[in-house]
Amino acid sequence: MSTVVEVKVKTLDHYDPGFELPFYATEGAAGADIRASIPEKKSLTVKPGERALVPTGICMEIPLGYEVQVRPRSGLSLKSPLMVVNSPGTIDCDYRGEVNIIIGNFGKEDYVIEHGLRIAQLVLAPVTQARYVTTHTLNETQRGAGGFGSTGTR
Repeated sequence: MSTVVEVKVKTLDHYDPGFELPFYATEGAAGADIRASIPEKKSLTVKPGERALVPTGICMEIPLGYEVQVRPRSGLSLKSPLMVVNSPGTIDCDYRGEVNIIIGNFGKEDYVIEHGLRIAQLVLAPVTQARYVTTHTLNETQRGAGGFGSTGTR
């Protein structure tokens, strides 16, 4: 059984009260689906090659020591030209503004995002903060300073 952590959600005026809060589509789902909640229940058109900020109508109080990651929904990514551009996006625990999803249209035609579309999924994750320190040497590894593609493709 997974651990349950409470995340407080505040709805905004343009949040559709007919929607459920972010929800898990199945018992074993890691991500909670979130819907586009567009003011006046309108749609939003994203032109090819462009990005759009899709409103969800919610704000969250994420517990200290956690973040919420915004990730694409695999079905939407497969069946449409839409992608969550900054994936995974991070919502920090001290952010209290509206959750908006940055969507890009990677297709060749306009794409209309309808009010209510399950636009992304949210994953609550623990955060470990690092203490970065200066050093003059680093331990040697087999890879060393080899960068992009240095380990091959097979």
